[in-house]
Amino acid sequence: MDRIDKYGGMHYEGMCIRPPSEANSILLQATVGCSHNKCTFCGSYKDKRFRIKDNDIILSDILFASRYMQDQDRLFIMDGDALIIPYRRLTWILERIKEHLPWVKRVGVYANTKGIRMKSEEELIRLKEMGIGIIYMGIETGDDQTLEAIRKGAKAQRILDMGKKVKRTGIKLSVTVLLGIAGKERSLIHSKATGELLSAIDPDYIGALTLMIMPGTPLADDLSSGRFELPDNFGMLMELREMIAATNLTGGLFFSNHASNYLPVKARLPKEKKQTLDLIDMALQGKVELRPEWMRAL
Repeated sequence: MDRIDKYGGMHYEGMCIRPPSEANSILLQATVGCSHNKCTFCGSYKDKRFRIKDNDIILSDILFASRYMQDQDRLFIMDGDALIIPYRRLTWILERIKEHLPWVKRVGVYANTKGIRMKSEEELIRLKEMGIGIIYMGIETGDDQTLEAIRKGAKAQRILDMGKKVKRTGIKLSVTVLLGIAGKERSLIHSKATGELLSAIDPDYIGALTLMIMPGTPLADDLSSGRFELPDNFGMLMELREMIAATNLTGGLFFSNHASNYLPVKARLPKEKKQTLDLIDMALQGKVELRPEWMRAL
């Protein structure tokens, strides 16, 4: 069932998720759900069957935004992987945004490797020219064994290839990784492999979230049965330290300031790498207070 926003005009279905950096953006739900929707840790879209919304609904929301959201100069296209929208359809949406919301300076989308692979570099460049300024991609881990276990649908090499493809087009790339996703057994293997993958992609932004188990997911079942063991807070810190130590960027930002994280970090790499590792070492020694469990959230 549609949920109408507080103004009575935007059409939102089910739980709607956007990156923290898009908190003040116009949220345009052009797709419903996630085309992959198989990741074992994610329960965000289990209540939705993936589809692209009808053009008349999308246009209606754009027109509504043109009347009531003139003070918001960024727009985020939801849901889970809007770049999966076929090229011609996506250009139509961007044309309508440019026509009716000419003050919007940047359009952002979530993407998975399949959606990026479906677009040629020439098409991605054209999408950039039409307004797409940033792509958000969930990497989760650089460890192939963990990627298979969580049913991510892509191995590290494909993630690398698609990440570099986005970078070549000039579109900003923001990636997400998950502390704890490999469990206790492969914790440091995962963090090192992830740092190496991040280095190879060299994204503009990295967001490290700490895994919080969502009820009803396959990973929650694995946890309750003992097949999966979550690292404790110090184990998560060790992962963060190993990951940052293995990450070499040309000037990207590394964040772990999401509400799920025990230790907020914001660092420009490589410039602030040493001081960030020093901060984590102090936290591991108990000299820096960690976020308490009751304050952590998805």
